[in-house]
Amino acid sequence: MDFLFYMGDVFTPINFGLLLLGTVGGLILGATPGLSPTMAVALLIPFTFKLEPQQGLILLGAAYTSTVAGGAVSAILLKIPGAPANIATTLDGHAMATKGEGAKALQLSFLASAVGGLFGVFLLIFLTPVLARWALAFGPSHLFWLAILGVTVIGTLDSSSVVKGLLSGCIGLWLATIGFDDIMGAQRFIFHPAVSGGINVIPALIGLFAIPQVITMLTKGRTGSNAEIITVKRHPIRLAFLEVIRRKTALIIGTITGSIIGLIPGVGGQIAGLVAYDQSKKFSKESEKFGTGHSEGVIAAESANNAMVGPSLVPLLTLSIPGSPTAAVLLGGLLIHGIFPGPDLFMNYPQVAWTFIDSMLIGQILMCVFGLFIAGLAARVARVPHAVMAAIVLGLAVFGSYSVQNSMGDVYVMASLGLGMYFLERFGFSAAPLVLGLILGPIAEANFIQGSMIANATVGTGTYFFTGWLNWALIGIVLVSVSYSIWMEIAQRRYTTKEEAVAKEEAVS
Repeated sequence: MDFLFYMGDVFTPINFGLLLLGTVGGLILGATPGLSPTMAVALLIPFTFKLEPQQGLILLGAAYTSTVAGGAVSAILLKIPGAPANIATTLDGHAMATKGEGAKALQLSFLASAVGGLFGVFLLIFLTPVLARWALAFGPSHLFWLAILGVTVIGTLDSSSVVKGLLSGCIGLWLATIGFDDIMGAQRFIFHPAVSGGINVIPALIGLFAIPQVITMLTKGRTGSNAEIITVKRHPIRLAFLEVIRRKTALIIGTITGSIIGLIPGVGGQIAGLVAYDQSKKFSKESEKFGTGHSEGVIAAESANNAMVGPSLVPLLTLSIPGSPTAAVLLGGLLIHGIFPGPDLFMNYPQVAWTFIDSMLIGQILMCVFGLFIAGLAARVARVPHAVMAAIVLGLAVFGSYSVQNSMGDVYVMASLGLGMYFLERFGFSAAPLVLGLILGPIAEANFIQGSMIANATVGTGTYFFTGWLNWALIGIVLVSVSYSIWMEIAQRRYTTKEEAVAKEEAVS
């Protein structure tokens, strides 16, 4: 129980002050479109140079945790995910905000984030050695099948039809091929210097979600009528607690899914919320409500986002293998202070390691407290007139896109993708499947090529990709996911046809 022994170190004045600073600052940075958790942690690293190792890690860990949760604020209120991990939150969270339930959606997101985050940190505390060995079992073939599993989500993700969802996903997969091939170095679809390095996910994310929103707001014109101002409904925190408990299935699915995906090195948390959202929808008795402002969607997505934080640090602290891009930046923070993570970390630097982990545990609680405090105030953003909001969102979109690489090329990419998405939405296409294809494309391609190279030098492609219990398990889950999606689509069509037939009979009679 070493983590209890070092718990007191978290509450020393300077350590607790840094924890508060990282938590509040992370919430603000997370709510700013374009400032992902990875960027937030990277921006704070220079401020840790003069701090003690455990103090610097407390600041970085708090920022990591709260930035992931803070991304839900812009996702819910503006329909602009603060980071790729918050994509799924927009699907139901923004729909709730447009009904005046923004405060409720934010309360649910922070409560679900706290539950998932606490579970993830407890996994980090109690199961680190076991989980580290399990994470090493994932090779290129397993990561390829995991990416394919994510692709199976595309067809049913926030779209009016499976076909349109798949087409959106295919556009995203094509966009992912633009640039230079990471393995072979081949040049592909580089039609402008701005895309010579490929399409960065952050500008694409901002453009696909923000620009259609801006154009829609501007087309509504600037009026002072109350009809355009959404009434923000007050929502007691007590009712939010009860709602999270009542939706325990979505909470459990999100927490477990996020923990598993966060543990796997190289996958990152971008797909945790999307996969959790999809699985929660499949197991829900009210699956038809998803995408219309259903609380289960918000709870599943946000619990998964924060549940992946703790497990993503397991390979980092025990094997020096970052489990996510943000964990890779944290590795840099450790090395700056002369600490080399590995199997001996908890023996050589127990105070640093356990104080850092304990601070993340307390940080989850502080994040929830501050998040619930600002939920009602932040929800008032929905009352800002459309013309003013459009100008603010456009400014944030340009700032967020430019700040990723200090490049106007990213701003051009953001604007172009956003304009194209606006017209695609007119035909019933959705941005979420497109972004998922953009994220999963490089993961699937890189691991397939690496796996093929290994297979050609050893046992052959078929044997390498289609044998082994882990491959079989992942393939089985892929087949079940695809079959269930097809079955749900057929059942929905039959139900719709039956309803139309009944309506016609009633009209005739």
